[in-house]
Amino acid sequence: MDNKKKILMVIAQENFRDEEFLQPREIFENAGFDITVATNQKKIARGMLGGKVKPDTAISSEKADSYDAIVISGGGGAKQYLWDNKELHKIVQDAYKQDKLIAAICISPVVLAKAGILKGKKSTVFSDPESVKQIKKGGAEYKDKDVIRDGHIITARDPKAARSFGKTVQEFLKE
Repeated sequence: MDNKKKILMVIAQENFRDEEFLQPREIFENAGFDITVATNQKKIARGMLGGKVKPDTAISSEKADSYDAIVISGGGGAKQYLWDNKELHKIVQDAYKQDKLIAAICISPVVLAKAGILKGKKSTVFSDPESVKQIKKGGAEYKDKDVIRDGHIITARDPKAARSFGKTVQEFLKE
């Protein structure tokens, strides 16, 4: 195998969901993956439950070519900071074209739908009406499940699925 797998973990600047970031990150660290955390700006990002994360980089300065996987955490802030982030859409589209792993949890699968990569794909999302509507509008086949893998795309529903989401990403990268 090649050396360490590289993961770009994307979180909202404010109100990311702490466990949807921290639990998968712990799984990735334990697996020996190289993690880079990106958010809208390089200032401290704040979680909904009070967690604070110092990002390594800004979304705008990253490219899909540098990573094996793009993992987008959820939380209320994802709608405000990530759903319509054109730079993040570009990273997701480029990663998709390069057959890299793209994963999103909670309301962040909407980012994938808005980036245009969920057409005809099975996907899950946090089960609030707006998020479900958005992924269907993006062409996804919505399934109310904890974690769904469809090809190079992994989506997960909510904080309770954070560990299995992290493990599914880990297993994919170990293949």
